Amino acid sequence: ICLWKFSCRLYKNKICLIGCSKLDEGDYADKLTAIIQHNQIQSIIVVRMEVPCCGGIVNAVKTALLQSGKMTPWQVAVISTDGQLTA
Repeated sequence: ICLWKFSCRLYKNKICLIGCSKLDEGDYADKLTAIIQHNQIQSIIVVRMEVPCCGGIVNAVKTALLQSGKMTPWQVAVISTDGQLTA
């Protein structure tokens, strides 16, 4: 999959945050909670790979939404190991 085409298709006029819950230190939920609380986020798209460790990003977003007290619409898109995108 070409990352440029992927980002253009999914993120046109969007702000993109990138992270790895397995390799990065710290808790994403707290950082995301602050971002959600202090900004007018209209929607969230979590793009993750289908490998199990990427589920941590989804859990962090769920936690952040609950902690922020905002019910921002969100969805999850999964990239398969063969590069296919499913929403």
